[in-house]
Amino acid sequence: MKSILCLLICTLLFAGCGKKGALIPPEALVPAPASDLQVRQQGDGFRISWTAPGKEERGRPLRDLAGFRLYRHEVLPPGEDCLACPDSWRPVRSIDLDFLRDVQRSGDSFFCMDRDVKTSTAYRYSVTAVSRRGAAGRPAFSEPRKKVAAPLPPALKAIPSPTAVTLEFVTPPLTGGSERLRFNIYRQRSGEPAPVVPLTPVPGPTYTDQQLDRTVIYHYTVTAVVRIDGEEVESEPSNEVDASLSPPEFR
Repeated sequence: MKSILCLLICTLLFAGCGKKGALIPPEALVPAPASDLQVRQQGDGFRISWTAPGKEERGRPLRDLAGFRLYRHEVLPPGEDCLACPDSWRPVRSIDLDFLRDVQRSGDSFFCMDRDVKTSTAYRYSVTAVSRRGAAGRPAFSEPRKKVAAPLPPALKAIPSPTAVTLEFVTPPLTGGSERLRFNIYRQRSGEPAPVVPLTPVPGPTYTDQQLDRTVIYHYTVTAVVRIDGEEVESEPSNEVDASLSPPEFR
């Protein structure tokens, strides 16, 4: 009788285990950290970008990503700074993939601006992926970035022709110690979202845009990229100009 009772208990225990296999710790079921977290200054704020994780911590495909939590840390002098102190991180934005307010998306890459920053102050950012079950993964951290006084934006004009649109832009003189690195051209087709990455960087004050669709109106802006106090800074966008190819010339 005792042996029969033991057999029944073992049977019930194993039946309750369900599918056999190694136990998966809860921390392995959360999203993996975001990758390629970058911070660069654009105008008077920081532009933060990152790439969404495609896997869970355990390596399986991530199928229930709900959004992200973005935080900012003000860097203090050595001996006073504390990255591990929770109170030193301030929430910047809670990002819902279904309602991307003030956040731009391009494929798996996300972009947003933080303008609540002070000149001559350095900051770090962190972003944490969150699943639809509310499980938060490990945060990804940026390198420290100091805000400096941004350069003034260029003034832009467009000169259309039957085969191309030529852009000409002028920027105010730089202050002492600054170095102009390049210009970024942004092009938007009429009716489409604003671009998140430049069409092309150019060294000069002119650019000729070719291979355009004759039926489309294009919106152009340009920014100046300058090195200031060792930091690479992008100006605010120039004035926006609209242009399209002019009618063909018949002779």
